[in-house]
Amino acid sequence: MAKIKPQALLLQSKKKKGPSRMSVTTLVIYGLIIVVMVFFLFTTYRHWTRRSKFQMEDISSGEDNPFGDSKKVDVPKYAVINTSKGSITVELFKEGSPEVVDEFIELCQKGRLKGMLFNRVIKNFVIQGGDVNRPGTTEDWTSRGKHYNQLDKSLKHEAFMLGTSKGKHDGKGFDLFITTAPIPDLNEKINVFGRVIKGEDVVQEIEEADTDEHYQPKTPIGIIEVTLRQKV
Repeated sequence: MAKIKPQALLLQSKKKKGPSRMSVTTLVIYGLIIVVMVFFLFTTYRHWTRRSKFQMEDISSGEDNPFGDSKKVDVPKYAVINTSKGSITVELFKEGSPEVVDEFIELCQKGRLKGMLFNRVIKNFVIQGGDVNRPGTTEDWTSRGKHYNQLDKSLKHEAFMLGTSKGKHDGKGFDLFITTAPIPDLNEKINVFGRVIKGEDVVQEIEEADTDEHYQPKTPIGIIEVTLRQKV
């Protein structure tokens, strides 16, 4: 077999084609693919990081409700009744009177209690807010039939209890009673759905207002607004 001379090998190696180069278009396509993949991975990481953060916030905000019942968490537990005499903070008895509390909350959210006047102020008895001209507000409220069948019987009419007349209000004429003395004989006539926990002095100041022979304050005393809260 004939030997190939070194010079011939050199000529053959020169004739061989070198490695092909990638075109600019291919490089651009590969670059775009890498950018898209990096962006996708970053977006996915950010999404799951934020989701984990929100879950931790939900858990921390629901410490009193470990089972995560959002309905219970969302229901306001307190109401701040801002009157022309000062603020009265009440705790709402959602478990004892759920239907009444729901109606009260709905009216507050719609602003229906703004401007409500305390039209009956009876010393050592109650202060009452509501429409004095509505039939049954004053004369017949003690004879109304039972409407809210979930009323907690253990709730007694002690001093500084929040209640409303029994009967269907139809979103109109909702009246408020705040007792200023223990009145157990009203338990079958008024639904108790809360109690004053702050602002007893404001209630007493309203109770001391000068009234006419119909127990109407000579100087109007009313509700400016009601703010619902989860905590106080």
